[in-house]
Amino acid sequence: MDYKALSELLFPDVTNTPEALEEQYPPRDLPEGAVVSRMGPSPTGFVHLGNLVQGITSERMCHQSGGTLFLRVEDTDSKREVPGAIESLIRGLAHYGINFDEGATIDGEKGAYGPYKQSRRAHIYHVYAKKLVAEGKAYPCFCTEEELQEIHARQEAAKENFGYYGKYAVWRDRPMEDIKAALAEGKEWVLRFRSEGSIEHKIKFTDLIKGPLELTENDIDHVLLKSDGIPTYHFAHAVDDHLMRTTHVVRGDEWLPSLPLHIQLFSALGFKLPKYLHVGTLQKMDGASKRKLSKRKDPELALSFYREQGYPVPSVYEYIMTILNSNFEDWRRANPTAPVGDFKFSPKKMNPAGSLFDEDKLRDVSKEVISRMTAAEVYDGVLDWAKEYDPDFAALLERSPDYARAILAIGRGGKKPRKDFAVWSEVKPYMSFFYEELFEPDYTPPEGMTPEEMANILRAYYRQRMQMWHEKHTMLEPDGNEWFENVKALAESLGYCPDTKLYRQEPEKWKGSAGDVSMALRIAICGRRQSPDMYSVLKIMDGDDPDVSGDFFMGRLERAGAALGADTSEWNSR
Repeated sequence: MDYKALSELLFPDVTNTPEALEEQYPPRDLPEGAVVSRMGPSPTGFVHLGNLVQGITSERMCHQSGGTLFLRVEDTDSKREVPGAIESLIRGLAHYGINFDEGATIDGEKGAYGPYKQSRRAHIYHVYAKKLVAEGKAYPCFCTEEELQEIHARQEAAKENFGYYGKYAVWRDRPMEDIKAALAEGKEWVLRFRSEGSIEHKIKFTDLIKGPLELTENDIDHVLLKSDGIPTYHFAHAVDDHLMRTTHVVRGDEWLPSLPLHIQLFSALGFKLPKYLHVGTLQKMDGASKRKLSKRKDPELALSFYREQGYPVPSVYEYIMTILNSNFEDWRRANPTAPVGDFKFSPKKMNPAGSLFDEDKLRDVSKEVISRMTAAEVYDGVLDWAKEYDPDFAALLERSPDYARAILAIGRGGKKPRKDFAVWSEVKPYMSFFYEELFEPDYTPPEGMTPEEMANILRAYYRQRMQMWHEKHTMLEPDGNEWFENVKALAESLGYCPDTKLYRQEPEKWKGSAGDVSMALRIAICGRRQSPDMYSVLKIMDGDDPDVSGDFFMGRLERAGAALGADTSEWNSR
């Protein structure tokens, strides 16, 4: 067989050469050890958590080493392409801080190693396809779909491996006359790789995550170019990763079975093999067993889920780091306020078996992350989320930003900051009692206290506040300690023990404790049993904001008293 003549017969219009392409796409001018990696998504429209895992892995390796991260669109399967999918991916990853140095963009593309869409690189693949044919490493196959199905049926009946190989590779060694005749008849053909492998042989390979591997050699003559001249992923990724000077390929471990073929292709093309990192699948507990996260069953697989729920970007990012690198949590404990970018990411710390997704753990991480934020950062994050998912709440927040920030500042900072919410969607119920529009109180008295007793406490507190107003022209003490001392004094005057320790010793002598009185006030003013520090709440409600004043919480006392059956018209007039 004159393979050179065959290559000219199959690719008469290809005049470019591999040597010219090598000059067009030279080695990158980067520091020693710099990582060049890529994301190569198919434009199917579903941006998932696995994309983020791969994106963070690639981005950290590239940017920690002074390298380059690029986006290549693997759109050779037009049947699966969804309009707008790449824009969704770019925006989705950018939302989590994954920004590309070059490649496909929303407006087109940037960089000197393009085109970055495989559908626009057919002329490049054909150069290398012609090279392989000329070297006897690839050949045309004119099998019809029916013939391939018949081969499959024969293999099934004989209980042999499926595929186009050995005696089943009927076009592998056909003479030039047969090929010319098929071409003359106008038959469609695909270009197949001429594998020299055998399933009797094993190859050794070291993956940067999986470690040393022993794989069965590939013996299948896989398709390199489809009948329309578009390459398969196997061929395209080998050519692209070489010309784009990719040093590290990060991808899911579902690609491991294809690795022997890819090793063969790089060798046949004369390319240096990049280093591979096969990331284990994301799993979750399903009862007592683990299973792979499913697009159909698990909404948390979609990256949009976290935006909709209101998980802050840093929370999701830090959680991903905890499942990617086993030492991240120890580093965070030792560096609680350090930027996450200071952490030295390493693929050696990744779990070869994959990661277990745990939303409860994500929530815990998110609470920690939010607790480290300033009130202004929380306000900005909540408002940004609410504008998209809860416009009415966003309007409330924007009506008085200082008031909202003051609420969010309660218990923030210090060694033990409050951890009240994990997602922005939980902030509204947390803050709701501060806004009349959202206030839905539950006035059920504390355990063991009758509605009448609770109403008496509210009446007495109301009068105490009014007396303070007349004497000091304020309804609130200057600090929380003095406020609680006055609450204890009030409690004692009503027959409640002012000292918790004393109450425990002689509970029968008292109606209850000062804590019960404080709880009654909390229920009346906040409409709930759990809230931030009561003095901090009252201080905000007694503030200078135009929407609130001392009248705000005094009005709450009256409203609760009326709900408990008290005749509030008898209370002192304000």
